[in-house]
Amino acid sequence: MLCHNEYSKYLLCHTLVPSGPIPTVGDPEGIYPYESYCETSKRPSFKNFRFISIENDYLRVEICPDLGGKVHSIFHKRSQREILFQPGSIRPTRILPRLAFISGGIETSFPISHTPVQLETVYYIVKQIANRLYVWCGEQELRYGMQWTVEYSLGEFDTFLTQRTLFFNPTSQPHPWMAWSNAALPAYADTQFHFPSGKVLYHGNEVKHIEWAKDGPRTMKEIDRMAGYFWESAECNAFGVFNPNQGCGLYHIADPSEVPGIKLWVYGTGKHEKWAHLSAVERRTYVEIQAGPIKDQSIMHSLQPNERHLHTEFWIPSSQCLEINKITTPSVELVSDNQIPLFEWVERSKTRVWLQLLQAYRDNTPERIPIPPEWHSNEWPPSGIGELGEVIQWAISLSKSESQELWKYYLAVWYAGCGYKDAALSMLSKTHSDWARVFEGRLLRYWYNDVERAAKSLSNIKSHEMALHPQIMIERDIALSLLKDKSLSERGKWLNQVNSLQDDGLTERMISYLLDAGNVHEAKKLLESTDFEPIHQRYVRTELWGKIQDHLNQHGTPPPENIGEDDLAQFGRYRSY
Repeated sequence: MLCHNEYSKYLLCHTLVPSGPIPTVGDPEGIYPYESYCETSKRPSFKNFRFISIENDYLRVEICPDLGGKVHSIFHKRSQREILFQPGSIRPTRILPRLAFISGGIETSFPISHTPVQLETVYYIVKQIANRLYVWCGEQELRYGMQWTVEYSLGEFDTFLTQRTLFFNPTSQPHPWMAWSNAALPAYADTQFHFPSGKVLYHGNEVKHIEWAKDGPRTMKEIDRMAGYFWESAECNAFGVFNPNQGCGLYHIADPSEVPGIKLWVYGTGKHEKWAHLSAVERRTYVEIQAGPIKDQSIMHSLQPNERHLHTEFWIPSSQCLEINKITTPSVELVSDNQIPLFEWVERSKTRVWLQLLQAYRDNTPERIPIPPEWHSNEWPPSGIGELGEVIQWAISLSKSESQELWKYYLAVWYAGCGYKDAALSMLSKTHSDWARVFEGRLLRYWYNDVERAAKSLSNIKSHEMALHPQIMIERDIALSLLKDKSLSERGKWLNQVNSLQDDGLTERMISYLLDAGNVHEAKKLLESTDFEPIHQRYVRTELWGKIQDHLNQHGTPPPENIGEDDLAQFGRYRSY
């Protein structure tokens, strides 16, 4: 019989440290209007999360709307096994473009790989229609204003989970997007990979093509490093992973005309296995089987104004190995796609003031204009709310003194987030605060490569405390470094004022400074002695090591493991800037 339950429970959760107050426009490690992070706390605390479970006689599926609407658990009643990887805590591992992902469960991504709201609350609706339970999770995303809904459903006699994902662009402009569903499963040396023959794009320390039937691994123990495999062609549209020692596995199938993307991601059993441990409380590894409407993550599609995109996929738990060529796409009766709800912007701590301001504007109630956020709160106006330009102008016209100055600053930030370069810099020039100078410096360097003006803006900060914030120190040092030798003494003066701080970004800038000053051995010693926090898909420290090797003419020496960067070949559309 079908039943569902809604409840909450406490999970161990590691907090993230924001990078700082500079809006993420032009940040190669960010995506506006979301803040980026520079550290994950070593010790977890408790946090309460809401869950929805749907179940029949075969499966119990647990979904968490407070983790971006991901599937947290699939319990297979026949084998009495949990199918998905359970990390034991919410422990974010940093990765581009937003610098945080969590392992375990099934994550649905939109409009970038690794959804920017996987640590945030989204809307949800639970409903039973006939003999099927539906859970819809979604929101209106903040970058472009597109809407997404993921639908999970379970019929009374289903032995599989049905997932549909709907995207809609209600705006007047086309916007880029990619989407993947990532299911994490526990992995062991004998974990079996059941994937179709075909041409595969291999992404490890190099990018190359292989034939899966000839060169693809069959078990985990055959893989000695982290790697991704993207199918460019496939003899069938089913794939999965099976764990013999657990007696269970998970398979995926979809119509290849809707979901042609097939991917396997592994950490292997060698030196990279420790990367899997970063996101769990126990040293256990996992693999991800992934599917999507695009064939690989170097590609993005464009959603046109008023265009809808819908695709369907199925997750099939099993207590025995399945022959993928014999798996057929289930036939299910689902509600029509126009019955799938679309959600609006979610009121969170970072969006609340903007939604309140928008409502005051629409109701023409100036007395309900909220107090503008503090400049250091990282509550930046979402570029996906297209009305905000005129809304903030309205607030400016009705405000005075400090509030007016803040609204002007946020109008400049919103212009920048939308790509209105001249309007952003023009408004910043009318704003006389230190925080405006900081953001102005970032934009002058990023948009116009005007490093002299950028350095001057950052040097015009009056508050000494603000000037010493690590993110602002880093931004200033980057600008000064582009002025070459004439800035060396000024760079040293600033960096030496914070040389007691244990901050990875500042250490990187100090290494860069030492190299530019000709102190190669000091730079090498500092890089080799610093225990950097690991981060995926970022290669700043690797590039510094390469420069050190160039200076010492010691080419070919691999970077030390303490630098905390993977050795994947650079591939994919991860960066927004």
